[in-house]
Amino acid sequence: QVQLAESGGGLVQAGGSLRLFCSASGGPGNTYTMGWFRQAPEKEREFVAGISRSGSITWYADSVKGRFTISRGDAKNTWNLQMNNLNAEDTAVYYCNYVDRPRETLPLGSWGQGTQVTVSS
Repeated sequence: QVQLAESGGGLVQAGGSLRLFCSASGGPGNTYTMGWFRQAPEKEREFVAGISRSGSITWYADSVKGRFTISRGDAKNTWNLQMNNLNAEDTAVYYCNYVDRPRETLPLGSWGQGTQVTVSS
């Protein structure tokens, strides 16, 4: 029943920044940990970042650690991904989803349509 919607993607030059936004609807709020995933062309979807229900614990893929920051939104069932110092390897469709527990990387729900991030080299 939960539906996910991503926004904020676009085209950016290498070294630039973008902020992505996620909004979930149709289910209980603040029940699960929250995460971001991405899928580059001809690659499998991969975990990018996660945040615990309280916001006190965050975890990241090694490829984005130190550059990306996940945070909870002001409204319930919303969360964000601040992406800094982007490079061409970050080009992908980005998706948000819930995960079961902190430090896990497995999605719980169905996928939204994602938002395209394209980094020009």
